Amino acid sequence: MTPTPYTALVLLVVAERFAELAVARRNGAWSRARGAREHGAGHYPVMVVLHAAFLLGCLVEPWAADRPFLPWLGWPALVLTLAAQTLRWWCIGTLGPRWHTRVLIVPDLPLVASGPYRLLRHPNYVAVVVEGAALPLVHTAWLTALGFSLLNAALLTVRIRCENTALAPSRALSSTGAAP
Repeated sequence: MTPTPYTALVLLVVAERFAELAVARRNGAWSRARGAREHGAGHYPVMVVLHAAFLLGCLVEPWAADRPFLPWLGWPALVLTLAAQTLRWWCIGTLGPRWHTRVLIVPDLPLVASGPYRLLRHPNYVAVVVEGAALPLVHTAWLTALGFSLLNAALLTVRIRCENTALAPSRALSSTGAAP
């Protein structure tokens, strides 16, 4: 795989992110119409910047650092990238109008316990972690993979704590679980 097909792959992921944002905007309106309260709004801009920088790094590093495509690394990384996208859209489909990129909690809705949520509490973040490591490694952009993974681990610590607190049994129950 040369940088040109890899660039197309990254641009497809960028297009997918815009589709996610459109879904999140629609779902946010649905939730707010039902009295949703937002939690953790302060970390959301950091998440947006980190994810935008990640995608930019995926585009820039292979070209700027003349990273080769290594088939033994690139093809498995591509498979993992596609699996992460599949898991992300499974999460979106399972949560339906309750999926957001923000932490919006609608009062009196039970937690979703079907689809990937019957197996994991935060499966969307598994998809984010896998994609964060795999997408850059499709074209050996290891600095992007490492940098994003470390920064994302710190961000997810804050994000998951925020969601768990918002979803605690003492509060109104709902579910959320996405990132751009």
